[in-house]
Amino acid sequence: MTNDTVLWEIDRRGVATVTLNRPKVNNAYNGDLIQGLHDAMDALGKEEHLRIVVLRGNGKHFQAGADLSWITGVADQSPAENDRVSRLTAEAIRRLDTCPVPTLARIQGGCFGGGTGIAAAWDVVVASEDAIFSISETRWGLMAGIILPQLCQAMSFRQVRRYALTGERFGAAEACRLGLVHEVCPTGGLDDVGKRIVEAVLMNAPRATTASKLRSLASARAFVDDGELRDLIEEHARTRQQPEAREGLASFREKRKPSWYPG
Repeated sequence: MTNDTVLWEIDRRGVATVTLNRPKVNNAYNGDLIQGLHDAMDALGKEEHLRIVVLRGNGKHFQAGADLSWITGVADQSPAENDRVSRLTAEAIRRLDTCPVPTLARIQGGCFGGGTGIAAAWDVVVASEDAIFSISETRWGLMAGIILPQLCQAMSFRQVRRYALTGERFGAAEACRLGLVHEVCPTGGLDDVGKRIVEAVLMNAPRATTASKLRSLASARAFVDDGELRDLIEEHARTRQQPEAREGLASFREKRKPSWYPG
């Protein structure tokens, strides 16, 4: 089945593949892509024989974070609309994070901002040597609040304190050292690694696997409850409409340093 920005299919074994499909903009997310993720999860949730969900990005890059042109348009709209967009985004991340079957993300090329958050929400992450990561929202006057719970679980609070505050980029090997990525393979080798991990999952009893995943999330206190989710949404939406965000997004459009950069 297809959505313009997200493609999904499931084979006879119960292996679902979800593809982010905006390659001309490096799979940057906008409202359509976020809704496409919801649509994919809705459809796959009805598949009784679903065993694993594999996520990939079409083209050279996995996912370049938010489409900043789209974000600029959202920021100019009402507080209610900003709240709606942040809610749709936060609920998509929570659904990916708590999907009852195992999930596998395959990362190549750029994986920035929300892309890094998406990676943190998946059970198993493999990356090719050319993958580059960042938590870059503050560079544009935005904040990564919606994905911080998953990032803190995947990378540890200590490492998020560095990378979410500096916006530094880091490679696949460093992502593996930090715990965000489980395995690094040569560029072009994601198919082979992915097949091996899928085969390992298929060897395991489905109900026991789901029970193990959900118990692991509960034991790690990794569930984002409704109260925390509401706070994240409100802060995320509010920050997008602040003067810093307007200046940061303007600096991106105009290809210049933001006003807060000294000198």
